[in-house]
Amino acid sequence: MASGSTAGGLAMREAVADGIVPVNLELGGNDPAYVRPHADLACCAVERIYVHQDVHDQFVKALQDELKDYVVIYEYDSHADESLLNFDPGTPLTINAQISDALTKGAVNATPENMSFTSAFKDGNFVAPILLTNVTHDMQVMREETFGPVIPVAKVKDDDEAVRLMNDTEYGLTASVWTKDIARGEELIELLEAGTVFVNRCDYPNPDLAWTGWKRSGLGCTLGPRGYDAFVKLKSYHVKEKQG
Repeated sequence: MASGSTAGGLAMREAVADGIVPVNLELGGNDPAYVRPHADLACCAVERIYVHQDVHDQFVKALQDELKDYVVIYEYDSHADESLLNFDPGTPLTINAQISDALTKGAVNATPENMSFTSAFKDGNFVAPILLTNVTHDMQVMREETFGPVIPVAKVKDDDEAVRLMNDTEYGLTASVWTKDIARGEELIELLEAGTVFVNRCDYPNPDLAWTGWKRSGLGCTLGPRGYDAFVKLKSYHVKEKQG
């Protein structure tokens, strides 16, 4: 069992290709969330957010209001809202390249003013939080994994467009729909191409249910009864009673 990027998972499969070695991989994701017009309140960490046009502006304003009061420091502090990860040297370059690509292609930096976002970084490799709006699927931030505090928000006209865009990815780890209409939420998650789908949550791997990735997000299964097969060798016993 291994967790990591899709590229790392492919390399591991190639490394064991000459042997008969079982490989169980939990790989990368570009997990989307869709906020319908009648969503309730919640906060979660996803990589793409799609918001119905009827509530898009209200949603962005609520995000901005939340971020205005956010307290970020560049070392661990249990009293801060967020203590930024000290990335390896290459990660900030990748994140900032995705941000630059989005802004060049028309995304809007909608991050509110917050002194803790712009204060001098201490030694380390940090990226300040950023809220992007007017994002499209020709931008890297909507197509690739982003291991950083980037929130891209896209406006959609209806449920059908939301589902189409959520499935327009090479990843399929998790996806979520946020709505007060639970029945409609259940209909929508049936259409999503991901191993784990949620209504009104996005952060809970239930140990009783299978955890698996679709597309390039993994191979095999962990958790749930089926997950046991990844960690044991199966054996079938055939015993015939002695005759006579």
